[in-house]
Amino acid sequence: MYKHVSNLIVYRELGDDSILMELARIFEDFDWYRANVLGESVAFSASKVAEIQDKKHISKESLTTRVYAQVKRLLDLGTDYGFDDNLWHNYLTFVMITNENSFTLTSEKVGANEGSVNHFAMNDFAIFKELFDYNFSDIEKELEIDCFSTLSNYKAIVKKERMYNYNVSEKVRGLSKRLEECSDAKGFFDVITGFYADYGVGMFGLNKAFRIRNVGDKVDIYPINNTENVLLDDLVGYEIQKKKLVDNTEAFVSGKPANNCLLFGSAGTGKSTCIKAIINQYYDRGLRMIEIYKHQFKDLSTVISMIKNRNYRYIIYMDDLSFEEFEIEYKFLKAVIEGGVETKPDNVLIYATSNRRHLIKETWNDRNDMETGGEEIHHSDTMHEKLSLVNRFGVTISFSSPTQKEYFNIVKELASRHQSITLSEQELFAEANKWELSHGGISGRTAQQFINYLAGTSRD
Repeated sequence: MYKHVSNLIVYRELGDDSILMELARIFEDFDWYRANVLGESVAFSASKVAEIQDKKHISKESLTTRVYAQVKRLLDLGTDYGFDDNLWHNYLTFVMITNENSFTLTSEKVGANEGSVNHFAMNDFAIFKELFDYNFSDIEKELEIDCFSTLSNYKAIVKKERMYNYNVSEKVRGLSKRLEECSDAKGFFDVITGFYADYGVGMFGLNKAFRIRNVGDKVDIYPINNTENVLLDDLVGYEIQKKKLVDNTEAFVSGKPANNCLLFGSAGTGKSTCIKAIINQYYDRGLRMIEIYKHQFKDLSTVISMIKNRNYRYIIYMDDLSFEEFEIEYKFLKAVIEGGVETKPDNVLIYATSNRRHLIKETWNDRNDMETGGEEIHHSDTMHEKLSLVNRFGVTISFSSPTQKEYFNIVKELASRHQSITLSEQELFAEANKWELSHGGISGRTAQQFINYLAGTSRD
């Protein structure tokens, strides 16, 4: 196995502590053990011969311990991603579709075009094909273990989807099955490059949504493992608002001019739900979402520079956006949206939700052009400064609280999705009215919470 892994070219940067590299070193030491302890004839590389004197500590027990350590890592990875059937194949597939290198990133953008790099990629796919078919029987027999045989026919404990990264699991397991049907390296090449063209490579290819975090002085983008599988149809009403959002997003993913969007209005009306549903609807067409919080706006330019050359469309999502008088983070946002020296790339839009129409808190003093005794003379300039942020959103969509009739219609529609709720329409509306009076007033969120309560307390 060590010879296989050491001969990789395009996929060479696996990480020195990766499972595959650790296993390769274990199998190299196993070859030394066979030659020097068991007396078998094994050919070594020149570098390995030079290390012979350092291998006196190798024993059956130490090899077994090291194997089990990597098996444990494979099991942990399988649990995190819900892998099943053949964990070894799942792992190798995972490695190939998460390895970002010059070949995979180019394939993400233009597919499997002609080029000399394909020669080197074919070398690597031939190696991965051999690793797929690797015979573990020798090491299992000698160490008296059966872990690799078990991993090759693995039956995972059934788990709820939210307990693992279902989106990644589904893709890895499906692709692994297709690779198992390939007879040669050319088959691997066609299947893998087809995947890169359809979904991309690395975390952006496998995940829908992301957040950012600061790691020392650097900004890191990391995936949100389980996103809510909500659809636009799940949000009752607001058809005009949903259409505006869909039209703008459709233009964006189609490569046409599109606008930044601000969804504003009363709390609990479905603004955030719409954004989540849009990501689910357009994920297969290359749409991704990066959620960012107000205190991270200073990192916006850095985040955009990290994604501007990727073959995806990104929505930078800001939930519940608003600013108090003393907060100045909105200046970072203004500079990024429009007005900075560097043009915002075509593959990035900003979608924000807010309970405030103008985002930044205003006072009556902002509207007085002159104020005796104050430091600021032209207060109207202050007001225009604050309003200039919202004007940078080309599409603004208002979500108002539903009327009582609309509220009852939402309750009725949501109740129809639960067979366990058997109240008559009159009873349903009466109970819904009681609920909203004691739970924050009329809104779609209140209606959903009421239905959750009914469904949770009703008898099956």
